[in-house]
Amino acid sequence: MRISEVARRAGVTTKTVRYYESLGLIAPARLANGYRDYSEHDARLVREARELNRLGIPVERTRPFLECLAGGREHVDDCPSSLAGYREAIDDLTERIEELTARRSVLARHLHEAAHRNSRTGGADTEGDSASDPTDGPDTEENKKAVGPADGPDTEGTTAIDANAHLIRLPADLPVPEDDGAAAHLQGRAVPETELPDTTGGTVALHALGEGRSVIYCYPLTGRPDTDLPEGWNSIPGARGCTSEACDFRDHHDDLVAAGATRVYGLSSQGTAYQQEVVDRLRLPFPMLSDTAFRLSTTLGLPTFEAGGVPLYKRITLVVRDGVIEHVFYPVFPPDEHARQVLRWLRDNPA
Repeated sequence: MRISEVARRAGVTTKTVRYYESLGLIAPARLANGYRDYSEHDARLVREARELNRLGIPVERTRPFLECLAGGREHVDDCPSSLAGYREAIDDLTERIEELTARRSVLARHLHEAAHRNSRTGGADTEGDSASDPTDGPDTEENKKAVGPADGPDTEGTTAIDANAHLIRLPADLPVPEDDGAAAHLQGRAVPETELPDTTGGTVALHALGEGRSVIYCYPLTGRPDTDLPEGWNSIPGARGCTSEACDFRDHHDDLVAAGATRVYGLSSQGTAYQQEVVDRLRLPFPMLSDTAFRLSTTLGLPTFEAGGVPLYKRITLVVRDGVIEHVFYPVFPPDEHARQVLRWLRDNPA
C-alpha cells in the first residue's frame, strides 16, 4: 500500500504518516526497489494514534497503546501499559485544568478591579456625558442617593461616584417605547396562582399578596459593572434603564409605602443569585422576584422581547389589590422617573 492510501484510510496527511514513521510508531516493509510498502495494520496504527491524540494524549505517548495492538490484542487499551497511559494523560489534564482555573480567577479579578477602578471622576463634565448624569447639578440628597454612597472623602477636587454610575447614567437620545397594545388585557384581571422565589430566600405567592396594594415592576435585565450589556441594548426601545429604575424605587420606597403601597417588588427573568447581587450592590430595601421560566408571560400574558437571542420581560408595572390587577403602567418611560410616576398615581388614587 502506498503512503497516500494509508493517509486516506487513516484520515491524516502524508506528512503525518511520515512523522509517525519517524517516531517509530509504524515500520512499513520495503519492496525490492526500496519503496515503502504499508499494510492494513500500519493504517490502523496511524488511525488509532490519531484518535488517541484527539483525546489529548501526545503522539509520543501513544506507543504503549500501539504496542498493545501490535502484540495481538484486539483493542489498543487491552494492556496494563495502556491503562497506565490513560492515567498519565488524565493527570496531565487535571494539572492543566487547575492551572487554567487559576488563570481564569486572576483574569476575573483583574476584570472586576478594572471595571470598578474608575469609580472616581473629575468634577467637571467630560466629553460624551449626557445631561441626565445624576451627578450633575446641585449637591442634593436626591442626587447623592442616585449615585450611591461615596467611596470616601473627596480629594483634589474629585467627586465620589460609585461603580454603578455608568449604569445609572442614561443616554439623552434613548428611543421611547410605544404602546403596542400588549398590556391592554391586564387591568381588572385576577392574578393567576403563581409562586416565585425572591431574594429573601423564600417565595412570594402573587395571587395571595394580602391586604393593601402591591407594586410589581417588571424589567428586562439589570446590568453589572463588570459585564457588558447585550449588543445594541441602547437602541432597543424600553430596554436601557433597569439600574436607574431600581434606584428610583429605592430612593422613593418610603414615599410609596406612605402612599399606600404595602409591598414593592422588582421582577425579571434573571435567577435569584443574579438578583441578590443587584439588591446588595444597590442596597435595595425591597425584594426581587425571579421568573426564569416566564410563568407570568405564559399565564398572564406579560409582554416579552428578545435581545441577543435571549428572551426578556418588557418593562411594565402592575398595581395589584386584593388579587386583582388594579392598574397597569405600560409602556414605562423614562425608567429613572418611573417610581415617581407610580407615586403620583397612588397619591391621586387613594385606596
